[in-house]
Amino acid sequence: MNSGSNQDRTAGERPVVAVTIGDAAGIGPEIALKAMADAAVRKNVRCVAVGDRNFLLGAAAKFTPELQFIEFARNGPVGEEAVEVFDSGPLPEEFEIGVDAACTGRASAECVKAAVTLCVDGLVDAMATAPISKKAIKLGGYDFPGHTEFIAELTNTREFAMSFFAGRLRVLLISTHVPLRRAVDLVTAERLKGVITFADRELGKVLGRRPTIAVAGLNPHASEGGLFGNEEANEMVPAIQACKGDLGINVSGPYSPDTIFRRGYDGEFDAVIACYHDQATIAVKSLSFGSAVNVTLGLPIIRTSVDHGTAFDIAGKGIADPSSMKAAILLAGELARTRHAAV
Repeated sequence: MNSGSNQDRTAGERPVVAVTIGDAAGIGPEIALKAMADAAVRKNVRCVAVGDRNFLLGAAAKFTPELQFIEFARNGPVGEEAVEVFDSGPLPEEFEIGVDAACTGRASAECVKAAVTLCVDGLVDAMATAPISKKAIKLGGYDFPGHTEFIAELTNTREFAMSFFAGRLRVLLISTHVPLRRAVDLVTAERLKGVITFADRELGKVLGRRPTIAVAGLNPHASEGGLFGNEEANEMVPAIQACKGDLGINVSGPYSPDTIFRRGYDGEFDAVIACYHDQATIAVKSLSFGSAVNVTLGLPIIRTSVDHGTAFDIAGKGIADPSSMKAAILLAGELARTRHAAV
């Protein structure tokens, strides 16, 4: 399988990023179009909008009438004034905005499949995804909890992980969408060692160098020497020491979780490993709400995404903020450049 990077492209050319429009009943089409209409985005990235062509043109007439479209030019180059379109298949002419439906769920899944194929075939360098509805894709016949698992299945990837990039703060998680009581049980030496080694390997590919990694404690003040819990001493410290001593990974901690994310944001570490979902996302969204990016590590292709959902309550109103979508497209391009330079 190809790794999603076109080796024939010269270093001076803009990286090509497939931008999926997400669930058409949500804000995905609006933020994707607004992001691609931004001159700074098009200056740095060659955007390929992936979705129903007719629907895209209709949405653009409403949200970004100034945007020019051309058909996807496989061999390029393409000027900065236009956005290319790759038609992933038709939507019904009529559906209800702001409501989960099988037709929009199925169409959003087809967008993702098309973008993954473009990446795997080396026709684009990366993909950036607008939000989809988990309920809608299930109604549409796709039994996946979200983008990450779906793309992993499409690329035959077994080991993958959600991460968040917020400026210089990069966060990986020991667990994601599980009850908090279960998340505490998952903080084990074996699991943490696996996350640390995964972060060292996969983030190293992204950055083009071996990263410095910090581990956030589970308990207040990282247990304050055992006063507030024993997970740090019994599980986390042994895992960290094993990774440092046996594997030579530049990892340290556990650190008090109320300060380590700020230290990562200030650039003291390349990545912070969080113990559970909201420990990570509260920090990320407090420091960079609207501009943070979800990056799936471990895939053979580059995939970034927004840090929010479909926002059905404001869909179609023209008031959705495209900041995270812009950041996702630009980061996808940046990661593609890094991967190209490393080859």
